[in-house]
Amino acid sequence: AAPSAGGCEPPRGVGDFTGRDVELARLELLADEAAGEGPAVVATVSGGPGMGKTALIVHAAELLADRFPDGCFFVDLRGMDAAPVAAGTALTRLLRAFGVIEARIPQDEEARAGFYRSALRDRRSLILLDNALDEAQVRPLLPGGGGSLVLITSRRSLAGLEGVHQVPLAGMPAEDAVAMLRRILGGGRDGAGDLDTVAGLCGHLPLAMRIAGNRLLSRPGWTAGQPARRLADEGRRLDLLAAGDLHVAAAFALSYRHLSGRAAELFRRLALVPGPDFGVAIGAVLAGVTPDEAEDALEELVELGLLQAPYLARYRLHDLVRLFARARLAEEEPEDARRRVLHRMNSWLLDVTTVAGRWFEPEYGEPPAGSDLLVPLGTREEARAWLEGESAGWLAALRSAAKEGEHARVVEVTGALHWFSDLVVHWDDWVEVFELSSGAAHALGDRRAEAVHLNYLAWALCSCQERFQDSVDRAMQAYDLALEEGDLREQGWALQYAGLALRRIPGALERAADHARQAIARLEEAEEWDGRRQAMGAYGDALRFLGRTREAIEQHRALLEELRAPVYRGGPYLRRTTLALALSRLGADHAVLGEWRAAADSLREAIPLLRTQGGPLWVGDRSHELGVALRELGETEAARKAFEEALACFAAIGDERADSVREEIAALDDGAQAEGPGSRAS
Repeated sequence: AAPSAGGCEPPRGVGDFTGRDVELARLELLADEAAGEGPAVVATVSGGPGMGKTALIVHAAELLADRFPDGCFFVDLRGMDAAPVAAGTALTRLLRAFGVIEARIPQDEEARAGFYRSALRDRRSLILLDNALDEAQVRPLLPGGGGSLVLITSRRSLAGLEGVHQVPLAGMPAEDAVAMLRRILGGGRDGAGDLDTVAGLCGHLPLAMRIAGNRLLSRPGWTAGQPARRLADEGRRLDLLAAGDLHVAAAFALSYRHLSGRAAELFRRLALVPGPDFGVAIGAVLAGVTPDEAEDALEELVELGLLQAPYLARYRLHDLVRLFARARLAEEEPEDARRRVLHRMNSWLLDVTTVAGRWFEPEYGEPPAGSDLLVPLGTREEARAWLEGESAGWLAALRSAAKEGEHARVVEVTGALHWFSDLVVHWDDWVEVFELSSGAAHALGDRRAEAVHLNYLAWALCSCQERFQDSVDRAMQAYDLALEEGDLREQGWALQYAGLALRRIPGALERAADHARQAIARLEEAEEWDGRRQAMGAYGDALRFLGRTREAIEQHRALLEELRAPVYRGGPYLRRTTLALALSRLGADHAVLGEWRAAADSLREAIPLLRTQGGPLWVGDRSHELGVALRELGETEAARKAFEEALACFAAIGDERADSVREEIAALDDGAQAEGPGSRAS
């Protein structure tokens, strides 16, 4: 029989549908595949609440309608409801919509599914199964042969379905999100930057932007700035993202109701995680369970679209979902319980930070035997990866400890990070870290510790934020404290750090050299041999900057002789690091004089040491200098390799010099082409 009028009719499409070009192109290819000789094609469109899954498949149906002459049929399976639509009920609705009379529809569900597959074998139809609960609900609704296309939406991935195509849906790109708001408004509203802000505060979530756009559209007197200002209040944002029967929080609540007790508890507590993403271990700490149990709960959250898994073994909460989790936590768990969980997480973060940081301290190294901190810290590489990956978390924990008056803990943790900080010089937050620790030492009344951490702060101000006068001020504050305490070691370090900053201040080079000279003397008197050698290197640099390059070469060669001497006083770790820096400095000296071969030889010896002892910034700087020297020597291919290593290092840390290095590589290529093959061979 002919299809019944109005049976399983798709809902009205969204006239201002925007973006999703990649997904629509994928669905179009699947429609082409369905037109072939093979079996019917099935695809799942999965994603979290509010991602616009239904809007996408309805819009796709409008675009693809002419390819399916036997009609488009839509069933809302109501998978998030308390009583989802049973598969047998959905089969009956579809068969009726096909035009099958009631008397011919089998009573047995299995027979009904077979009848359904038979009915589709000779049809070319588009079947839209919206809001599926799980695989069991939709499996009887999948056709066998024929030229039909079935599109299923679900908050779950439905990975258990066999032979289906996966079309995952994430948040919209920023430009598409703003374009969506513009289409909803139909143009005519001022404040392009405000629309960017609104889209960002909506987390580029289509449902949230639909609500914000509709509310703005209903208020002709508003500019885009009004919702931007209102949504900036995190405490009210979810309440404001509601219009009529559209509610962002209600969409999240549907998924939340389907969670197991353990997953629901962990979801609420994830609102306490300060970083943008996190690993399984922090979930285990929050829930008080084993890592395996935590991973199961996290994967349940991913399945229901409340958690994203953008990286291997890493998870992320959408900004609006985080606000929903925070509201659930405040409502469902008492304040004292929340405080205990937060304290447990912060204590764990600081414990792991201390152990990981001490990997880089010569007197510590690997963790003590038998320590179980839930994360792998068996190598320096693992320790560094954890410290960098969880930096937002442990920094927040450090702030919390300082606020709660745990001053000794702050000093201990930050002291463990001092050596590691040398490897991650590009991180601006070192200034805050050492401000917290120097303030904590002051609160403890420990003047020597305060001098130590003020020196660390002076280094961070100079090296990380280029606040040179502030660096000098903090170093001299540390010097005065060390002088009062009679601490020659910290006096020497203070003079060393002050000298490093002074050489970057116009007109202060002579003072920089004088401070470095004094630092050498104080550190030698204190028998702080590693620090003395660093001061020797800095003194040589000051001489080069003063134009006394031959004297700088003599200073750096004397340093190299001391570092290479058979009898060595100092730590082996800093010996290698200082050797790499001394070779680098000697290379810079020769480059100033145009002695390119000597410069290249020194830098070539330094760079392999820096790869193991230093960070990407050090390697990038020296590789760039080597590239310049080799270019001047006419060794084009070797220069290109050096520049490429510099580019990779700068790009890895987001250093703006990456662009200029790209230009230097391009210039090398242009020069090689201009010379021609014969010239290069000669």
